[in-house]
Amino acid sequence: MKSICGPICALITRVNRGLFLFAAATIFAVVPMLLYEVVARYAFNAPTVWAMEASTLVFGPHFMLAGPYLLHLKGHVAVDIFSEKLKGVPRLVSEIFTQAVIAVFAAVLAVVSWPLAMNSYGMAETTFSAWNPPIWWLKFVVPFAFAMLCAQALVEAVLAVLAPRKDAGVTA
Repeated sequence: MKSICGPICALITRVNRGLFLFAAATIFAVVPMLLYEVVARYAFNAPTVWAMEASTLVFGPHFMLAGPYLLHLKGHVAVDIFSEKLKGVPRLVSEIFTQAVIAVFAAVLAVVSWPLAMNSYGMAETTFSAWNPPIWWLKFVVPFAFAMLCAQALVEAVLAVLAPRKDAGVTA
């Protein structure tokens, strides 16, 4: 089982790491946009119609695409007052259960958000603002990010099973 899961698990984690780095890099686009808006507005009394909306449109994918790798890094907020006290098999069961809940939740959201993205594409949805950029393509980030979160949660469950259990003195 380890030989089959190893490359697949590593590939999923590498893809999510790449998405994480891409999402992190997008923040470097937001800062100049907002800086330009502030200077244009207050120094030249010429506010833009696009800067605030563009920065908002970047923040959504930023958080969505960073989430799966953040799960791998164990960077999400966790209430672990009970699970941290568990050792051995109970802790393993707790980890697998947690990852299974995340995977099911993410899978449901991926499936439910897909028709919404397709509908947005079908109507060539825009923001209906003064700038009015197309946003239909952005809606596809949601099912994609949740599918990747589901995949990463499954990877984390597999890694929990395959990892040596230091706290129990047992190896998988």
